[in-house]
Amino acid sequence: MSKIGKMPILISSGVTVVVEGQQVKIAGPKGSVSYDVAEGITAEVVDSNILVTAKNLEDRSVKARYGLTRALLANIVKGVSVGIEKKLELVGVGYRAQMQGSELVLSLGFSHPVKFAAQPGITMAVADNVITISGIDKAAVGEIAAKIRAVRPPEPYKGKGIKYQGEYVRRKAGKAAKAGAK
Repeated sequence: MSKIGKMPILISSGVTVVVEGQQVKIAGPKGSVSYDVAEGITAEVVDSNILVTAKNLEDRSVKARYGLTRALLANIVKGVSVGIEKKLELVGVGYRAQMQGSELVLSLGFSHPVKFAAQPGITMAVADNVITISGIDKAAVGEIAAKIRAVRPPEPYKGKGIKYQGEYVRRKAGKAAKAGAK
């Protein structure tokens, strides 16, 4: 049995959960999301918790989706109650980010500015070369953050590039350090 799947999901105040067959509708102060539970897995509301149960754990596809369903429902509850947020830092001389309307414009040493349009349900903000991406869908927020980071990932010699806030960039010794070691 899945250790993650059997844990109950605490429904925070201000969040309503409605289970209609295989569909779970979760609404909160930040928005509402509907999720279709896979066959063989059921979700039910007991007291102020969501319990996910699997009908037949001998079936490999049910067993594989059991913990995943619980984790996705927990992420949705967190997203509609407090929201999901990712922060990216720009490190490097001349690297800048700014908002032009709802569009993020990055100056990263290329011959052209790199632009990202905001998707529905995702908000972006820039303050002191820190890009904040927020929304109610954890997968969408993470995907946008990963796409922005992929434009100029941090390099190992000087650490220049776009990195997640709190990310450790493993540094390499340059040519001067290697030449002095002989």
